Order: sequence, then C-alpha cells, then structure tokens
Amino acid sequence: MNSPLHAVARAAATALAAMVAVVAATAVAPAPASAAPAGLPGMDVSSWQGNVNWSAAWNNGARFAYVKATEGTGYTNPYFAQQYNGSYNVGMIRGAYHFALPNQSSGATQANYFVDHGGGWSRDGKTLPGALDIEYNPYGATCYGLSQASMRSWIASFVNQYFARTGRWATIYTTTDWWTTCTGNTSQFAANNPLWIARYASTVGALPAGWPTYSFWQWADSGVFPGDQNVWNGSLDRLKVLACNGPC
Repeated sequence: MNSPLHAVARAAATALAAMVAVVAATAVAPAPASAAPAGLPGMDVSSWQGNVNWSAAWNNGARFAYVKATEGTGYTNPYFAQQYNGSYNVGMIRGAYHFALPNQSSGATQANYFVDHGGGWSRDGKTLPGALDIEYNPYGATCYGLSQASMRSWIASFVNQYFARTGRWATIYTTTDWWTTCTGNTSQFAANNPLWIARYASTVGALPAGWPTYSFWQWADSGVFPGDQNVWNGSLDRLKVLACNGPC
C-alpha cells in the first residue's frame, strides 16, 4: 500500500529466495505470485501513481479500485479527485482508503477526517465502504508505540465512528503478521468488517483470527495495473452487493 509495506514484502521475498537457494537440491520452492489469483481483478493507488490512465486499466481487466484519500489528520492525496472520479467514470466500483497513524490522534478523529476528505459512502452501486489501512509504521515503531489493548481500542474507535458517519463498517486492510504483533490477533472485528489482506505470495496463507475468508487480497505491488494488484474474492455481482450494502 505505502512504500514501507512494499519494503517489508520485498525484504521477505529476498529472505525467502535465499532460503530456497540453500535447500534447492532437496526441496521444491513455492511458486511466486506471478499470476493473478482467482477472483475479480482490481487495484489500489495513491499519490505514487499520479494521474492514472483509467481507460487502459479497465481495458486490461480491472473492475474495482481503492484510492488513498487521507493519512492521519494532516494529509490528503493530491491526485484523489482524478483517481477516485476517474475510476468511477470508466465503470469501476471504487472506494477510498485511509492510512492510519494511531500515535497521532484518536481513531474517531481520523475517521472524521477521512469521511470529510473523500472517505464517505453512497448507495450508488459503485462505491465501496471506506477502508482502514492499518499496518507497519513507516515513521517509527511497528505498533506506533501502542500496546495491543490500546491498538484494539484505537481500531474500534475508528470503525465505530466510521459506521456512525456512513452507516457502513469499514474494510480493514492489514497483514497477518502485523495484526498478530500489534493487536494480539484479535477476532473482535471479523463479524462486521470485511478483510483486505496483503500477502505477496502464491497463496494467501493464514488469515487474522476470526475471518474465515478474505474479501480482498493484495497479492503484488506491481503488474498489469497501475499501483498494487488485487483480487475480490467473488463475482462482480457479489461486489455490487458489498457496494450497495444489499440490493440497490
């Protein structure tokens, strides 16, 4: 999502490659995530991608997109309008996401900032619930200096306020490793919040506790689409149900 996650993924891939080299004579290496997993293809973008050629992405098969709107309470994506409206205009189902900085302000405060700067929701059949990007801290301590209990409380504050403002439960984007380390692998959000899992590998692997399956899988940081490569775990019709929060 942000470059720190990509760095972690690349570091993990490098370490894996070294291990494979050592055991190559006696074991078969897992296949890399060189082809899209099963599911509906999509993408996510931020200011790193600048102005996106949405027609090209659509023609290459992307049917949904998440677009970074905000970070903390002091940053908005300068390309948000081009990306958010452009994806919509070519026919994609799209949503906005917020990069969390839990050490800077409360979850509710950041949820309000997100909604006030592009993270809202409407029942138009083409708008996904906003997503909370909660992951490795690009600026310091992995868990932002919060205890596991405090992190759980922060996430609850965000998703509850987002629900109060929009009537939707936010999608949660994370990795299983970060979630386990920083929340204690809590299952308290699995009943309401769709899971967007990040894992750059040929299989999605173990999921955070409580989620029997994922809704979205970010499986690579580059590919046929601008930005990160994703799949929705289902059909286009089912994605429309998520967008509409039921029939619409």
